[in-house]
Amino acid sequence: MLEKARVAGNKPCLLTVDIGKFATKVCFRRRSCVRIAVMLHEKIKGELKEAMKEKNAVKLSVVRNLLAAFTNEAVTRGHKPDQLLTDEEALAVIKRLAKQRQDSIRQFTAGGRGDLAEAEQAEFAYLETYLPTMMGPEEIKPVVEKVIAALGLPAGRHGATTKADAGKVIGAAMKELKNRADGAAVKAVVDELLK
Repeated sequence: MLEKARVAGNKPCLLTVDIGKFATKVCFRRRSCVRIAVMLHEKIKGELKEAMKEKNAVKLSVVRNLLAAFTNEAVTRGHKPDQLLTDEEALAVIKRLAKQRQDSIRQFTAGGRGDLAEAEQAEFAYLETYLPTMMGPEEIKPVVEKVIAALGLPAGRHGATTKADAGKVIGAAMKELKNRADGAAVKAVVDELLK
């Protein structure tokens, strides 16, 4: 998509080129280009109009829920309701909503309500498109082993026998992995290594 806009003053036209899911390229005078990252919150706001035009009920519902959750998060953090969240804050909100959908799917399936579980699954699938791909246990294991060594736990069953030791390892590993791994997957790897 290429659009032209007039810039205030004597400057020539500004060219904006959409170059990806969350980035835009802005060219001044067609010589110098600057890549501007579009915030996730802003991108989702733009998708509200797309969902309305497409008349996609599931997408529209998810986007509206996301925007409401973003507003609640902004107010909770002491910002104005219309202030945009950073990408880290927006990802935290999306993860929380995705986790709620997973819990709902499990509960509806256990309760024999397949129709409600399907609706939640459709919403979860859409939320998943915004989440970064999570690391698998094979990728998490070397990071956890490095954390265990950094904490100075003795070798040979790593010496961590208490829940407090395991908690320290999980906490340090989650800081190292940040948004790249699910907490439950990290806990499973830590439990396996500390048996």
